Amino acid sequence: MEELLILKIGGSVITDKFSEMPSVNDKNLDSVSGEIALAYKKHMPLIIVHGAGSYGHVIVKRTGIDRGIETDDQLAEFAETQRLQNELNCIVTKRFIEKGIPAMPCQPSASAVMASGKLLHMDTSAIEGLIRIGMVPVLYGVPAYDETQKCSILSGDEIAPYLATNLKAGKIIHATNVDGVFTSDPNIDPDARLIPEINSENIKEVKNWLAGSTATDVTGGMFRKVSELLDIGIESQIVNALTPGNVSKAILGKEVTCTIIRAMSKPK
Repeated sequence: MEELLILKIGGSVITDKFSEMPSVNDKNLDSVSGEIALAYKKHMPLIIVHGAGSYGHVIVKRTGIDRGIETDDQLAEFAETQRLQNELNCIVTKRFIEKGIPAMPCQPSASAVMASGKLLHMDTSAIEGLIRIGMVPVLYGVPAYDETQKCSILSGDEIAPYLATNLKAGKIIHATNVDGVFTSDPNIDPDARLIPEINSENIKEVKNWLAGSTATDVTGGMFRKVSELLDIGIESQIVNALTPGNVSKAILGKEVTCTIIRAMSKPK
């Protein structure tokens, strides 16, 4: 059997992340789903994780539920945020299914337990079984139960490496709206340089360059993305999903402009 591949699609790709209202970027969603379908082979061991974008970050920042629950009103906002994430996941999986991908919606917060904003554990047995029978589980960033503060945000950038480690994936692909990790924000700095590889020799310098996303992002932007990928012992790749052909090429292992994060240690 082929090695498991985990594809994380950024919320900034499939939604209008700068919108104050939940808004799908239908053009991008159609393009990305088409590229996945183009590269997908029957029974390919594949997990897809997508971000929340405008379906999550704006409401979370407004309500503060990522810092914990203190009022009854926040309980309702916790529930509403989850409902919105479910809505986006239904839209995304529907599009995948229409393209011929056997996509199965999987709500991470149904089994995830957090503590002070960090994922303690999440049951993966059903996900592993779904892969075994040929399904493509589709997970997504969610507000989740936190045993110390009642609620915190379980981001897709945390879900992907957790699954990769526990299910022994061969590779993680992060499909974002930039070509990879840069020395500064390429959206505002014309002198920003792409970092083709991040490894143990240059990580300290890279961390000094990273300042997070320019959009509203309660999960920490590019800094957290890289930090979550560093020590898991699995090669990761950050590619621009808005460049035609990139997602399908990355899935198929073909060369693309990107940042590769080299494993610092192999998982046991």
